Amino acid sequence: MKTMKSAAGATLVVGGTGKTGRRVAERLQARGVHTRIASRSADMPFDWNGPSTWDAALEGVTAAYISYAPDLAIPGATDAVGAFVEKAVAHGVRRLVLLSGRGEEEARACERIVQGAGVEWSIVRASWFMQNFSEGEFLGMVLQGAITLPAGDVPEPFIDVNDIADVAVAALTEEGHASQVYEVTGPRMLTFNQLAREISGAAGRDVRFRGITHQAFVRAVVDSGAPDDLVWLLNYLFETVLDGRNAWLGDGVQRALGRQPADFTDFARRSAESGVWDAAAPKPVT
Repeated sequence: MKTMKSAAGATLVVGGTGKTGRRVAERLQARGVHTRIASRSADMPFDWNGPSTWDAALEGVTAAYISYAPDLAIPGATDAVGAFVEKAVAHGVRRLVLLSGRGEEEARACERIVQGAGVEWSIVRASWFMQNFSEGEFLGMVLQGAITLPAGDVPEPFIDVNDIADVAVAALTEEGHASQVYEVTGPRMLTFNQLAREISGAAGRDVRFRGITHQAFVRAVVDSGAPDDLVWLLNYLFETVLDGRNAWLGDGVQRALGRQPADFTDFARRSAESGVWDAAAPKPVT
């Protein structure tokens, strides 16, 4: 792909301290792209619930990566994304890249907003991240030796967040990605039980999958003191999205980057080597 010849405008990374945004920002900066990181914890404050923070973030921006936290399925996301996109175009943004959700009707509504904005757009559709088990919501379960979720035997083509970032950066900085919907997945599907065995083998200790009822899971999340929006999202994901609708492989990584996506085995090996899965008293694999 040919690199985009743009003016000296900045590229805005909304959610630039999150799982995907942090990696997008690092890659843009490595390419020498004038990058602006915006989030509630960044030097450039940005709050989806505070539109007064948007203008400063958009000043002088010509391209933007949009990652809505915690998920586009959250009630109110469509209104917020619509208002932000309108303001972004008014500020002169000419290229939008949206991180969307596979199999989420609410996310499709946000996609249509971006697609109808009158500027160049790319959509990156993703679902379950491999990194949820190394730096996210389920790391604690891995460290405790039991991935306890209401997942059943539904397979999922888990995606490496690094691949998402690579696709997003290509769409932000290169020609040839406009009007493309990239459905990004890993190269194979795994059930949560198979995933636990892969982690167990890489970590060198016993990490098992334990299925529980949906009601018991939601009750445990609530009892943990998790924020209401996270409770809602996890309930939604396990009750709605993990029903087999995403049990197929996409070719977004291949089309956008011309290479195969990372496999879960590679992710598990890298994570184990980093020490993130080390436990105080690891149990031997049986």
